Amino acid sequence: MSDRPTAASRRHDPAVRGFASDNYSGIHPEVLAAIATANDGHQVSYGDDDYTEHLQALFQRHFGEQAQAYPVFNGTGANVVALQAVTDRWASVVCSSVAHIHNDECGAPEKVGGLKLYAVPTSDGKLTPELIDREARGFDDEHRAQPQVVSLTQSTEMGTVYSPEQLRSLCDHAHARGMRVHMDGSRISNAAASLGTTLREISTDVGVDILSFGGTKNGLMIGEVVVVLNPNVAKGMLYVRKSAMQLGSKMRFISVQFEALLSGDLWLRNASHSNAMATRLDAAIRDIPGVRVTQPVQANVVFAILPRDVTERLQKRFRFYTWDESTGEVRLMCSFDTTESDVDTFAAAIAEELSGTPG
Repeated sequence: MSDRPTAASRRHDPAVRGFASDNYSGIHPEVLAAIATANDGHQVSYGDDDYTEHLQALFQRHFGEQAQAYPVFNGTGANVVALQAVTDRWASVVCSSVAHIHNDECGAPEKVGGLKLYAVPTSDGKLTPELIDREARGFDDEHRAQPQVVSLTQSTEMGTVYSPEQLRSLCDHAHARGMRVHMDGSRISNAAASLGTTLREISTDVGVDILSFGGTKNGLMIGEVVVVLNPNVAKGMLYVRKSAMQLGSKMRFISVQFEALLSGDLWLRNASHSNAMATRLDAAIRDIPGVRVTQPVQANVVFAILPRDVTERLQKRFRFYTWDESTGEVRLMCSFDTTESDVDTFAAAIAEELSGTPG
């Protein structure tokens, strides 16, 4: 009898839990079931399938009848495609200094998209009209890459959330300068759940022109969607997506996941739960001597400063990342499948490690 592992062999311990990233989590059972549903028989490839066609109506339900949905593979691809679609070759993008497009995409917006990024320092991940104006300048100066887009992240990389009023102010400010607004919405569902708004109220209704809509961080296996909210400013989306290597041949398996996410309230259930777990974690650790929570907990992440030796010991037991090596700030991310027991066990471990740390 062969001792070779089968294709279904499990190569990880499902009991291992952590707070490193909402990308570490598995796939929501309803999404897995949807993928299985789409798996029977043959469907036309490259987006001409029934599931992708139906996806358009779903996104229009959530974002307005003008919305156009273009599924892609991942968040970096979504951001690059979206930015390319609303810019000229000589354009630049104003973003925050902690923006994913600036820090975590290996220069893809610049290398693949051909775009100059002007990153503005911000302590909480949020831009303001005044911060935008630090780099939204030099219009018609042939020596300066022309500022054509403001890129916002909702919720931000620091876990903070823009209110609808703040977003409206930023969009109005950008539009008054002839700029477009891109939103990196890899966690827009968490922002909507935190604010108690619809997805449309923090995107279309406030003036966002194009959106990278996240799914992978909210229970999907793979896939994001570029959502064109203002068709008047997006150019050649079909060609931009293909030339950026983001056109999936078996697109039905990306699209059907978003059908599972958006046809009911799964997007909101998942996001609300991960937010609630972050709130629980914040409440459990913020008063522990030696812990300093550094950002308002408004979505599904807690930022805190811990003693370095405590972090090193904890990381041998739990997965999480150090955000800022210079200060000892760590990022503790919750997911749709984070449990109350996960949170309580981790919080107790933090308290135990700190109680054993010499003063």
